[in-house]
Amino acid sequence: MPWAEKHRPACWVDIKGQAEAVKKLKEFIDNFSLKTKKAAILHGPPGTGKTTLAHVAAKETNSEIFELNASDLRNKKNLQEILKPAIEQKSLTKKKKIILVDEVDGISAVDRGGLPELLFLIQSSSYPIIITANNIWDRNLSPLRQKCELVKLKEIDYKTMKDAMICILRKENLFLSPEILTTIAIKAKGDLRAAINDLQTLSRLKDHSRIDLDERNKEIDIFNALRKVFKGKPDKELLEIFDSVNMPLDEIILWVEENIPAEYHGEALARAIDALSRADIFKGRIYKQQYWRFLVYENILLSFGISASKSYQHPTSNFTSYKKPSRILKIWMHNQRTAKKKSISEKYSKYSHIGLKRAMHEFPILKQIINSNPKIAKELKLTEEEIGYLSQ
Repeated sequence: MPWAEKHRPACWVDIKGQAEAVKKLKEFIDNFSLKTKKAAILHGPPGTGKTTLAHVAAKETNSEIFELNASDLRNKKNLQEILKPAIEQKSLTKKKKIILVDEVDGISAVDRGGLPELLFLIQSSSYPIIITANNIWDRNLSPLRQKCELVKLKEIDYKTMKDAMICILRKENLFLSPEILTTIAIKAKGDLRAAINDLQTLSRLKDHSRIDLDERNKEIDIFNALRKVFKGKPDKELLEIFDSVNMPLDEIILWVEENIPAEYHGEALARAIDALSRADIFKGRIYKQQYWRFLVYENILLSFGISASKSYQHPTSNFTSYKKPSRILKIWMHNQRTAKKKSISEKYSKYSHIGLKRAMHEFPILKQIINSNPKIAKELKLTEEEIGYLSQ
């Protein structure tokens, strides 16, 4: 039996390194009847204990746990056949029930009405729903974030992992040297499950002198990446930091732009903004001239360049809460306006037998023509949103 399963925590006190997440989840479960949000999302890197935390919550509250994997519930039909009855039916064995939807990232991967149906079922649930996700900041999951309480699980530090491995070895009546345990913990990069798997593998070997563990090439979320750039020292590892973030580089630029003023001030802020602007210049050259070799310079300026802009005489070691880029919302609103402009121009161009490009170019005149007579809008079959756009 895998040790990660065999030695899975059974109660709150057994969970190490996630005190804040435990506190928030306990509060959500204990006060569920008073909550307007019926679901909590446990999000964080793999191997930090998201699924374990949900199972412990069920044990501690003496609740039946009904577990689903979101990769099997990507469409509306499956959700109605499997999740809906689980939400509506009472537990057969216990008074309480907790619904666990594991790896919700799978729903957004193939969207066939799955996410809207999940949102609807969450609102109608009379039982707490716990959802897990590695990356909750996917754009497609924005509606889900608004309807759920977010509980973040952080990467587990190597000392905590080392203590956990020592406890497991004691239960198994085995011994490994502290040096080997430290190596396992550091190489795992915050993934406790991976560390325990390595521990189990190495415990079977007689000769530990030739142990060669690979470092985990694991994804990190944008918050941890920003924290390492803004608060850490510029080094070789930092050059590859954004390669581990599951997000387009263009969107990462917006996150950096939004949060630089929260960390840098004075001359350091000016240097950081200069590095960001140079990264943006290279981005423009990549798109206009298709010089993709410039991508390395864009990445260097965005990570190492901005990190090197700060003053180490006044380090920013205090905690900073990073914000989602406001420009993403502005860009989305602009795209929505452009979409309405284009749809109106398409209807007008077909009716008047002119090209779409010309209709778009002459849109100010087109707008005046349509607004001059309500019958025109009716004849073009404009929607209420399109008519509202014309009246702005």
